[in-house]
Amino acid sequence: GDMSAIRSSMTMPPSGVIHRLATPPICKETLQVHKYSGTHRLRQWGYGVFGISLTVITSPLYPLNGTREISRNVQHSDANQLSILCITAPPWPMESTGTICPMTTPRISYAHLLAKPNPKHIDSLLRFFEEGRSKRGTGGFGVEIEHLPVHNGDDTAVSYYEENCVETLLKRIAPYYDKEKEYWENGHLVGLGRESIAVSLEPGGQVECSLGILKTPQELLTLYRSFRRDIDPVLDELGFRLVNYGYQPKSGFADVKVNPKDRYDAMTHYLGRVGQFGPCMMRCSASTQVSIDYVDEQDSIDKLRLGTIIGPILAWYFRNTPYFEGAPNPWPLLRQRMWDYLDPQRTNVIPGLFDKRFGWEEYAIDVLSTPLMFADLTHTPEARSLSGKELHHPAFYENAGEVYPDRELNPYEINHIISTHFNDVRLKNFIELRHWDSLPIERAERLTEIVSSLFYVPEHRERLESYFEGISEEEVFEAKANIQAHGREASPYGQPLDFWKEFLGLEGLLSDIPGDLKHPDVFQE
Repeated sequence: GDMSAIRSSMTMPPSGVIHRLATPPICKETLQVHKYSGTHRLRQWGYGVFGISLTVITSPLYPLNGTREISRNVQHSDANQLSILCITAPPWPMESTGTICPMTTPRISYAHLLAKPNPKHIDSLLRFFEEGRSKRGTGGFGVEIEHLPVHNGDDTAVSYYEENCVETLLKRIAPYYDKEKEYWENGHLVGLGRESIAVSLEPGGQVECSLGILKTPQELLTLYRSFRRDIDPVLDELGFRLVNYGYQPKSGFADVKVNPKDRYDAMTHYLGRVGQFGPCMMRCSASTQVSIDYVDEQDSIDKLRLGTIIGPILAWYFRNTPYFEGAPNPWPLLRQRMWDYLDPQRTNVIPGLFDKRFGWEEYAIDVLSTPLMFADLTHTPEARSLSGKELHHPAFYENAGEVYPDRELNPYEINHIISTHFNDVRLKNFIELRHWDSLPIERAERLTEIVSSLFYVPEHRERLESYFEGISEEEVFEAKANIQAHGREASPYGQPLDFWKEFLGLEGLLSDIPGDLKHPDVFQE
């Protein structure tokens, strides 16, 4: 059709979007018009969200490569009134007349450039994230606190296998939990559960207590006391205790055996050969993690970004790792130091997170493109004929598309795939903030109160998002490195730590509460 007629019929995009649609002149004879009805996002060549009626003009010389890149999503509030004209014929060839110019749109992420995730798997994750939206609004919490088991006599690590060990502990407290929620693997008890409390084991026998969903931070203390009421008498009888530090106080990674889960066996072989600190993190570290709600895609992305930005600052004020490998800890933020260098393809900042076009689809593609490290086929119907190690096997090279069938993924498979990623902040069907050392319960409660204030009080969150508007991934990397390099003298994001203490409302941090009551004077410097 006539080019001028097409242009005159357009509804122009709002300010701030037009620059993404800037296109070079092109002869009208080479153009074709395609319309896509419904709610769509054009991902081909990095365009953002542009509405209900999408008009795409392509050159027959450079046709649109199918419609896989069109997926359900609307991000602009005026999308129902928006009709967009896109000229999408990359790469534009350079011609001597100068009338056709190249249009270059940077990629959102440069991770896993040659990996091709299964489109059905991408749709499965998008649906999973959509189903995770909190219909009641936001305000709930989940809190996980990992504890280091140490002998009362010499403070060394308690293993899963020794006499009066961690397995004995689980078996002794099992009557307080629901029989149907016991989790066994290879003939060993490795997990327990009851309403609002789950007990599980990390690779080195660390005892994790997962609490929630909580409506207020104050509920945390009530649930945790219930957990300790059942477990403390058994601990006394067995001769060991649970310590809240970020790393074992006396033992090193070589002293700690890995508990009998096939997943941890595969992780040991993999993480012992890549990056740094793999066996240290698995066997001797312990953390506190806080999970929060989201109501839609944009809300979740905004919270992922904000959590990634402020997490290192909160980690400084809640640091709790006095020891590393039996000696004083030399790093201001040991947990961050270990995770950042563990395996960059699945840790640190989510690739592309700070690009304005980033959404659930980009996150799904990144997760699905990463080698799994470990494949779990125990809930894959097509694998029913397999047994033993065939159901749990290393997948050091293969990603989800090369392990799981060509169909939609089920919730168990999705959760397993996401669990092989350890970014600073992780998206499941909730948002998991993962920056912090293991904390005594009073400090964990205070941390949860601060998270509630920063993420759930609208005026506080809006102030933070306004302050950090336009921040880049590189600035986050610099802030993390700045704290590691300068400690108390650090100036993350160009401001001293005292500024952030006031700006983030970090009062009453209870930093005088020890992580080990046997050593009440031991704290991280």
